[in-house]
Amino acid sequence: MKKIYLDYNATAPMREEVRAALLEDMDIYGNASSMHESGRHARARVEEARGRVGELLGVPAKTVVFSSGGSESNNTVFNTMRILASDKRGTPLESGRRGFITSAIEHPCVLNSARFLESLGFKVTFLPVDESGRIRLEDLEKALSGEILLVSVMAANNEIGTIQDIKAIAALAGAAGAYVHTDAVQTVGKVPVNAAELGVDYLTMSAHKIYGPKGIGALYVRDKAPLFPLIRGGHQENGMRAGTYNNMGILGFGKAAELAKRDLALYGQTTAALKNRLKEGLMERVPRIIINGHEDENLPNTLNVSFPGAEGEAILLSMDLAGIEVSTGSACASGSLEPSHVLLAIGAGPERAHGSIRFSLGMGTSKEDIDYVLETLPPVIKRLRSMSSMENH
Repeated sequence: MKKIYLDYNATAPMREEVRAALLEDMDIYGNASSMHESGRHARARVEEARGRVGELLGVPAKTVVFSSGGSESNNTVFNTMRILASDKRGTPLESGRRGFITSAIEHPCVLNSARFLESLGFKVTFLPVDESGRIRLEDLEKALSGEILLVSVMAANNEIGTIQDIKAIAALAGAAGAYVHTDAVQTVGKVPVNAAELGVDYLTMSAHKIYGPKGIGALYVRDKAPLFPLIRGGHQENGMRAGTYNNMGILGFGKAAELAKRDLALYGQTTAALKNRLKEGLMERVPRIIINGHEDENLPNTLNVSFPGAEGEAILLSMDLAGIEVSTGSACASGSLEPSHVLLAIGAGPERAHGSIRFSLGMGTSKEDIDYVLETLPPVIKRLRSMSSMENH
């Protein structure tokens, strides 16, 4: 049976060059913290990979801290801020910088980190977004004060693809004396990202989103920005992240970063053209659909579509039977019956949110794949709508 994978925002398969690099590096078994020859060789390869990740982000290698992935990197930043904003007993400071600002459409690992801080007594502001999924800069300006310690806004949304103006956000927050963090897991490797030019203090990325291995990620930490380890123990990562180096993961990450930098322009052009083909084809063939997300400031590979009168789960399962793999939202929310918090935040409403599908394209997507989707999906929607109580009443 034909299989078409259109869920690249959830994860991407490793590129063949990355697979080859992993196989080649399997014999590099030395502990990168050891001083003997095998250890030094392993450490040299780790630092080579760190340099490649830094080049992809446009920053010095020394500002890159390896982690297990995006969730750990994000939690490390919030843990650092909690320590900075707490007294010796671990409770919020009575005065000074102890407030946090984030958006209503962040990834669950950021939202739940912020909610945890709120439960401890810290003040957290969840900024609303407009109908396209962008925060309003005037809302940020109003929320900023001398009490705000951290502003954390994702670079691009994983469900609807909307890209935020991080440079402007960082400028406003920085002028107010706050630290700035952005979860750039979905933007790195898809659009140009230069952490230094953005003006952020912290930036998160993950290898498996750029065709590298799972279980490895990185956190950019601006020079002199504070950072406290989430995982304590040995001296690895200059004491910022304990644990034996994940040699193979790091080396695969480095190769994936090298390839992502090399192919960035081609990736953007190719996926954007295919996304437009899919978007225009659906608008022509399926009546009453709604495109979610910003029309222009959007990831080149991401298309989120609402199909009123049809349930998203039924659409997903019908397409899966036809060999097409998509998502009803973020992978981290799969299995939940709750409507997408992102779509609710842009004013979609529960019914529209429940009838939405995310198509996320990648390097393996072809014109033939898109044409197959355009042949397969319209009759699926017609059939589901004919069965829907919402359509018949």
